[in-house]
Amino acid sequence: MKGTTMASVGSNTPRDDVSLVMVLMDTNPFFWAGQSPPLTFTLFLQHVLAFFNSILLLHQMNQLVVICTGMNSCELIYDSSNTEYKKNKGIKGPQENVIPSTIIVQQLEDFMTRDQALCKDNNAAMNSHSLLSGSLSMALCYIQRILRGGPSHPQPRILCLQGSPDGPQQYVAVMNAIFSAQRSMVPIDSCIVGNQHSPFLQQASHITGGIYLKPQQPEGLFQFLAMVYATDLHSRRFLQLPRPTGVDFRASCFCHKKTIDMGYVCSVCLSIFCGPSKKCSTCESTFNQKPLSSEKKK
Repeated sequence: MKGTTMASVGSNTPRDDVSLVMVLMDTNPFFWAGQSPPLTFTLFLQHVLAFFNSILLLHQMNQLVVICTGMNSCELIYDSSNTEYKKNKGIKGPQENVIPSTIIVQQLEDFMTRDQALCKDNNAAMNSHSLLSGSLSMALCYIQRILRGGPSHPQPRILCLQGSPDGPQQYVAVMNAIFSAQRSMVPIDSCIVGNQHSPFLQQASHITGGIYLKPQQPEGLFQFLAMVYATDLHSRRFLQLPRPTGVDFRASCFCHKKTIDMGYVCSVCLSIFCGPSKKCSTCESTFNQKPLSSEKKK
């Protein structure tokens, strides 16, 4: 173990050479159905599974947790620290013959089937947004349990493998999760595999000190994952890692859930609105309706 450690929440001491990697994997079928080579969902999964194995091989005490982010739900499908995982999930065959990739693929298929069935049950229309806020909250709850669970623990970090565009209606929940991660000193790394950047994850990585990257060559995704995101937090101090050229700090209004450049802010609860209104829909404060004017009327 290296001599230098990184401060964390609580009295527990983190191990700077052991990592707890929480991977949030976007499984939105509407996004992946529109993808074409060089990065289809099958190829994406091959790169990601190889990356998962490399995380576990880098250190025998590294811990990997995989959370699927669907359209209507999110679920923890794999935890490398759970020795009874195969038995609890009803996976057949000898424990020593079942590799993590086999468990992950099986649980991933089951989750996607349930998530799509939930969409049909709710008569929901096609939704291009994934439930990022839910998976972030689930990851942070798991990390808090680890931070308070013993005298020492691995260094936690979150990696978002995101392809779907941001859902403006999740703005408040996502920002709350970002500030919670910042307070707990948990970096949020972001790897964008879609066609457009994610302002939410740009802000998440910037605020928490994580890495934001949108690979320009999707066919080399594993190389990006292994060289950038596999490094532990201690080693990152000595590496020249990629940094984003800019961060989109635009917010989403609370009234229509749209991304805006300029808006109106409630002076009581700081809710953001795209247009003037008589009353705050969040805290119900009444606004002064006196029109603004640069010159006083005589």
